[in-house]
Parts: sequence; C-alpha cells; structure tokens
Amino acid sequence: MNRPACLILLAVPMLVAATPPRVPAPIAAAVAAPTRTAANTTRDRYRHPAETLAFFGVKPTDTVVEIWPSGGWYTEILAPLTARGGAYYAAGPWEKGLAGVRAMQAKDAGTYGAVKLAAFPPETGSPAVPDGSADVVLTFRNVHNWRFGGADRARAMFAAMYRMLKPGGTLGVVEHRLPEARDAAAEEKSGYMKISSVIGFATSAGFRLAGRSEVNANPKDTADWPEGVWTLPPAYRLKDVDRAKYAAIGESDRMTLKFVKPR
Repeated sequence: MNRPACLILLAVPMLVAATPPRVPAPIAAAVAAPTRTAANTTRDRYRHPAETLAFFGVKPTDTVVEIWPSGGWYTEILAPLTARGGAYYAAGPWEKGLAGVRAMQAKDAGTYGAVKLAAFPPETGSPAVPDGSADVVLTFRNVHNWRFGGADRARAMFAAMYRMLKPGGTLGVVEHRLPEARDAAAEEKSGYMKISSVIGFATSAGFRLAGRSEVNANPKDTADWPEGVWTLPPAYRLKDVDRAKYAAIGESDRMTLKFVKPR
C-alpha cells in the first residue's frame, strides 16, 4: 500500500542532493552541441540542463522518453546525447503535439532524423513507446497541464509513464513549485504544483521517490503572480507591464524529483 503523500514529503529533506551532481562528459558535450539554437542556450541559466540530466542519471546508451517535448528545447540536447548507442522518443499528443519536433527533423535530419515519435497519451493505431522498454522517462513542466482547469488527468499519465519503464528505470520530473501552505485549488489555474501532489501522483502509480535536487530552485519566485507562472519569463503574459521586475526575478522556482520503478 502506498504511503500518503504528506508522509512521503516529510522524508524528502533526507533525499535532497546537497550539491549539484558531477556532470559526465557526454552530457556536457550534448549541452554544448553546436546544433543548439541561441534562443535555447540563453535559458540554460534557468533550466540547468547539464546538472538536471546528471541528477537523473541519464546515460548516452539509455532509451530515453521525453513527455510532451513541445518546441524541442530538450530535444536539442537529448537527440545528440543518445545518438550513439541509445534511443530517444519524443512522446506527445498525436500528431499536432509533436509538430515542433517534426519541424526540427525536416530542417536537420542529420541531428534529429533518428528521433522516434510516439503518441502520449497512447492512442490506438498511433505509434507508442513499448511497455517496459525505457530506461528513463523525463517530463519537464508538464504535470500542471494534466491538473489544469479542474481536469485531473495526472493519475492516468503517471500510470502510462510507469508502464513505459523497465523495472529499475527512472522517472525524472521538473515542475513549477507551489508552496505547500497554499490552497491546492491554485494548482488548477496558476501553473504551479505542490511537491506533495506530484509525489502523490507518482507513488499512486507505483513509483518510489529516489531523490530531490534544488538545482532548478529560484527563491525569488513567490508563486503568487497575477497571471500565474506565465507572468514570469519566458511567457511575460503581462507584456510590458512590470517587465523589468519579472525579468529580474527570472524563470519559475522548480522542483526536481527523481523516482524509480521498483524492480
């Protein structure tokens, strides 16, 4: 039986990585790939891709699945990282949700041609990530979309990610962080999620919490903005209103959680 999320959360401080992990050379090389676009590399100071992938333990020989890659920010890193000896799936709503990755493939087949496209959530008749085939599943700032607007699709999504993984495989989650003391109703409209909520979804699906890193933390973000997380860069939903203020805060405060599928 799974423990309640609130009890699991009490154990989280013991699992927090005290220092950023050592970045293996293959990850460093992929982050430094000359094929990455300037617009994406300028966000490295907020998204910390090298340290994040190192914390999740991603290796170049892994079969890696990225959930909802959108415009392909991490695709620019994960495709070259897994190009020799590994595999990379971009999994998103079929087919429009993968338009950004398809455009990358059309523009640079040499770098992105080997990226495998799959439907997520799975759809009958569409390509899928085979059950039990992935070493690592990664999802960056997507859980709030599954909780947004009062719809709770998160449990089904975590269950689907669980099925993709091999026993002993890793699920890496980065998500905008809502302080635990806030009303949980804010998760339905702000774009922020409580750590306890994410842990609850994951453990209900069968995952075990393996660690937490503060590599993507931003103490300047108070998570109470007029347009939710989209007030901050890069969205700047308020356009020019207080833009300098929000630019100085930077991108959102984010949890970075590592789960494993028990063997």
